[in-house]
Amino acid sequence: MLTIVNYGMGNLRSVYNAVTHLGQEAKISSDPREIIASDKLILPGVGSFRRAMENIRTRRLQEPLSEAVLGRKIPVLGICLGMQLMASYGYEDGGIDGLGWILGEVVQFEFENSSIRLPHIGFNNVWEASPSTTLLGNQRDPTDFYFVHSYHLRCVEPKDVAAWCDYHGHFVAGIERGNVFGTQFHPEKSQANGLRVLSRFLRV
Repeated sequence: MLTIVNYGMGNLRSVYNAVTHLGQEAKISSDPREIIASDKLILPGVGSFRRAMENIRTRRLQEPLSEAVLGRKIPVLGICLGMQLMASYGYEDGGIDGLGWILGEVVQFEFENSSIRLPHIGFNNVWEASPSTTLLGNQRDPTDFYFVHSYHLRCVEPKDVAAWCDYHGHFVAGIERGNVFGTQFHPEKSQANGLRVLSRFLRV
């Protein structure tokens, strides 16, 4: 069973609709026992890094999430803020530790040109960082996906970066490390390209 983790923030219904459209049985849950017992997890998210981590801790979800992902090694996909929460630390709304599954920090975009708009919103091209990424399917050409974010992940380990995007400079658009996957873009809002990403994750 695939579980979409409900920690009080995220496009739960749109993610649920996308994966069930692909024929995957899924449930939305904040029950630690169901999370640990899942075959796959999706960690969605929209909003503040600090508030999200506070919600996860208040609901006592950090330990079962880490037990499922680091202990049981079940595949997990983080979407947008959900991917950022996998990092060591985030600076949004004041610094706070993340889940710590990926070495790195989540920082706000900084541009010399003050007229550049934030958040980065809309469809933008994504490139593979290596020729062996699972989620992007070894694509040779850039593919567009839907983004909406003002913060981005800086990975410590270059090998964790699965995909790049450019918004007045390169930033991490996707990560892969063992059973841990993440997209800064929203596959559930990215039409056919996004459904292909979700479909590849469901086959992991």
